[in-house]
Amino acid sequence: MKKLIEANFDQFLEDLQSLISIPSVYAKDDSPYPFGENIDKALKEMLSIAEKLGFATYYDPKGYYGYADYGSGDTMIGVLGHLDVVPAGDLKHWTNPPFEVTLKDGRVYGRGVQDDKGPTLTAMYAFKAAVESGLQVNKKVRFIFGTDEENLWRCINRYNELEQIPDYGFTPDANFPLIFAEKGLLQVDLSAKALSGISLSGGDAYNSVPSSMTFTSAKADEIAKSLQDLGFEYTKDADSITVTGKSAHAKDADKGINAIIRLLIAMDKIGIKTSAGNFVTEFINEDALAKNIFGECTDQMSGPLKFNIGKISMDSEKEVLNIDIRIPVSVSKEFVMEKLTDAAAKHGFEISENDYLRSIYTPLDSPLVKSLMDAYQEVTGDLKSEPISSGGATYARAMDNCVAFGAAFPHSEETEHQPNEYSTLDDIKNAMKVYSLAFKNLLAL
Repeated sequence: MKKLIEANFDQFLEDLQSLISIPSVYAKDDSPYPFGENIDKALKEMLSIAEKLGFATYYDPKGYYGYADYGSGDTMIGVLGHLDVVPAGDLKHWTNPPFEVTLKDGRVYGRGVQDDKGPTLTAMYAFKAAVESGLQVNKKVRFIFGTDEENLWRCINRYNELEQIPDYGFTPDANFPLIFAEKGLLQVDLSAKALSGISLSGGDAYNSVPSSMTFTSAKADEIAKSLQDLGFEYTKDADSITVTGKSAHAKDADKGINAIIRLLIAMDKIGIKTSAGNFVTEFINEDALAKNIFGECTDQMSGPLKFNIGKISMDSEKEVLNIDIRIPVSVSKEFVMEKLTDAAAKHGFEISENDYLRSIYTPLDSPLVKSLMDAYQEVTGDLKSEPISSGGATYARAMDNCVAFGAAFPHSEETEHQPNEYSTLDDIKNAMKVYSLAFKNLLAL
């Protein structure tokens, strides 16, 4: 399998380029496709690649999902990946074009290389190598391709309504050695009447810590002084202020720097009063755990609650905050909603739910976990790394008996949702080796 992985790797990179070159970001365009023309292009491109690799493919007539099958039998192994990506954000922060594959210093750069086009294609090429090495496929193996994972999961929900559900499987959309628990995901909108009447809009997505926030105001000099006093990084151009933060996935909100929050704090400090600023300065500031609202909200299985203000919009009528919360496995959604509703109401905000995904937990002694862990340990020799919990929301929670498995290693830098997203060539090849053996183990269950 190692020789086949090497032999097929140049073709893998060509196929990866064809996927990365499609900017498959959710869009409400004039096309007949539910999530935009580019996402549909990415889905059709992946199905074309799958056919070339020997799979039988299916395209949902409404364009929500597709899948690729190999083998047959009463038992189905599922591999769930997604082809939509988050926006590139401010291109000034990208060293390389986000929608091209760039090879440099042993790395592969591009939006989707780590989340999730790259890992999904890696698993497909791993399966190809396993089959070409002589592996007998005595079950049906199905790769399911979603197109709305970064938003509302309408793709996988439609799949679950219409199609056969795999008996067990994994999603290559997280970390090795394996994710056995995932926090709940709650996305909400806070809406209030405008206090100041100013216009302000920024942020890329609920699940991304905003890396920059621009505001044009006659008080730009005062805001700049406030930012400087607070030690917050910014740039100024005439009446325009741009606050610089640090992008991160909402599951790791405490590892980022939220530019929206920093701007609101600086504005509030000089007397520009907004409902959003009042809420942030009383309850959040720069605490991504939001302990002033939820207290010490944590558990041993999955760690602390994470809180991210991903987007903001203000006009003369209303102020809206788009918020992403990752909830510990043992904590109820009702507890979180009650605490947040009470805090938000103090500043005139009403709360509405945008999305919710349940938490999941898979026992460590399950055959699925044991089979995947055996593959990881045999290939890597890493017997120290243990299965972990995550704040990430992967397709694993869309189906029973499914876990997140790779493709980032414990040593890998996590660059998903960030500028200059990349994976190393060595990590991709090693992930292929792990997945190849994993398919052998899963087919033996």
